[in-house]
Amino acid sequence: MNVRLPDGKQVAVAENACAADVASAIGPGLARAALAARVNGTPVDLSAPMHENDTVEIVTFDSAEGRSVFWHSSSHILAQAVQELFPNAKFAIGPAIESGFYYDFDVPEPFTPDDLAAIEKRCREIAGRKLAVERRVTSKSEARTYFQAKNEVYKLELLDDIQGDPSLYRQGEWQDLCRGPHIPNTGLVKAFKVLSCAGAYWRGNEKNKMLQRIYAISFPKQSMLDEHLRMLEEAQKRDHRKLGKELDLFSFHAEGAGFPFWHPKGMALYNAVSDFCRNEHVRAEYQEIKTPVILNESLWRRSGHWDKYRENMYFTEIDEVSHAVKPMNCPGGLLIFADSPHSYRDFPVKNFEFGLVHRHEKAGVLHGLFRVRQFTQDDAHIFCLPHQLEDQIAEVIDFVLRMYRVFGFDDFAVELSTRPEKFIGTTEVWDRAEQALQNVLDKSGLAYRLNPGDGAFYGPKIDFHIKDCLKRSWQCGTIQVDFSMPERFGLEYTDADGAKKRPVMIHRALLGSMERFIGILIEHYAGALPLWLAPVQAKILPVSDKYMEYAAAVLHELKKAGIRAELDARSEKVGYKIRDAEMKKVPYMAVVGGKEQDARSVSVRKHTAGDTGAMPLDEFIATLKREIEVRST
Repeated sequence: MNVRLPDGKQVAVAENACAADVASAIGPGLARAALAARVNGTPVDLSAPMHENDTVEIVTFDSAEGRSVFWHSSSHILAQAVQELFPNAKFAIGPAIESGFYYDFDVPEPFTPDDLAAIEKRCREIAGRKLAVERRVTSKSEARTYFQAKNEVYKLELLDDIQGDPSLYRQGEWQDLCRGPHIPNTGLVKAFKVLSCAGAYWRGNEKNKMLQRIYAISFPKQSMLDEHLRMLEEAQKRDHRKLGKELDLFSFHAEGAGFPFWHPKGMALYNAVSDFCRNEHVRAEYQEIKTPVILNESLWRRSGHWDKYRENMYFTEIDEVSHAVKPMNCPGGLLIFADSPHSYRDFPVKNFEFGLVHRHEKAGVLHGLFRVRQFTQDDAHIFCLPHQLEDQIAEVIDFVLRMYRVFGFDDFAVELSTRPEKFIGTTEVWDRAEQALQNVLDKSGLAYRLNPGDGAFYGPKIDFHIKDCLKRSWQCGTIQVDFSMPERFGLEYTDADGAKKRPVMIHRALLGSMERFIGILIEHYAGALPLWLAPVQAKILPVSDKYMEYAAAVLHELKKAGIRAELDARSEKVGYKIRDAEMKKVPYMAVVGGKEQDARSVSVRKHTAGDTGAMPLDEFIATLKREIEVRST
């Protein structure tokens, strides 16, 4: 029989062929690398049977889907290892995550470092056994009997949530409840590392029992693990939380968990980013607006957030009426648009807002600037005529990519997310919105991947994922097409024929969360930010107190020129001051002594590059201004 590959080519296989046979028919290299398959769009094991004209895609570790299969399979190895070493452990869940996997266990005592070392050793042994991984579909009653006998209370609870017949995956004598797919053999896991252990509430609810969550990583080659561990070590050096403290940028306090406190130097960086962003929006003919942080409950009911997003919102009462702290800026932007009559001649209307929003995040997921409860979005809402939609999407894509390149991000990925399970509006308008986004992406020539079912509840979206110097991916920009909110809010304009019609709305952010983007910048540059972003762009270092007056004059000239400068007036040796400025990652140092004072010059040092020689003060200022102006990275 014949099956089809994603590119349309046909492959002939035997009548009783499975997905693994398709991989072998394509080539021995693919057969060795194959982990699972996608048949007619559905993820399956390599043992899944094939049928005439099936469309088959072989999944390998090179893809995100392949890594997810590999890591989820590895979580089963981890669970088996724990059960062999700790027979009384109860098992919860063990999903793949962005970089590795975890498994949650209910054990009487927290795991010790020695326990984790023993678990890691046993995981390697299980992988080395090369156990076949087999899927079996069973009935709920049979599965319940099995897990009741083992007193697996968490599996029994999960079983209640499953629609239809559940599937079990067995490797050796151990098996777990899982929908799969999984790798065909534990022997494919050649490298395994337990990374850490932490507490985690069952199902993320603090009212439930605290479990032990073991995080780990695995690879099909030892060299890949070695490289990953090297990258983790480098990432630790670049951790923005550590650098934020060392460079005196921001802090977090128990009095406001998840709410960043920006210090003066941090505000200098924040303002450098926001000022550039604001100026670029003005150039792109956006109008800046500002909407309230707290708005009446009725607004959030009308927008759909009350039904779709309430668990992530904060509430208060004003004049005995329920109000919500805004988690998103769009409803306020809709009210501004609706406040004035509009003609077809007015479009597109492009309103931009640095919008402060609050979202309730669980304490366990808060993570520096990356996951906070209060943040500012570089938000904008574009209202356009239906025939302008694709042009406006294309314009925003160009804007997004232009912004990223200025900040030094040239490597990015694009994702198109479609209608989720819970949505507002009709399927017809969703189809129109999805088609518009796809048309623009196809014309742009940008590579993109589909992410089915992950759109916002009000519209499909394009997401932009930038890659930093460690090749980590960060979702930042987004473009969302929305036909539903204009309908809900009764937005209209007068068309050329005098008829009242609905505009289309585009929600978009370029950097996303300002806080998160700044955290990414700090880690990307390891705190050594480009001159135009650096909180302190130059530091004046007098060689002794005798030259303090000239050093102060240099500081005055630099500040007068708009350069963020500081004077190190401490009675320390100049070598100590240089080392300190290097540790603070200041881009330029201006050392001044007798020669410099007499010549009205400075001795210039660059961060990590060392002494670059003497330079007249005016020339030094002009050099810095040129570098700032071109925003070199």
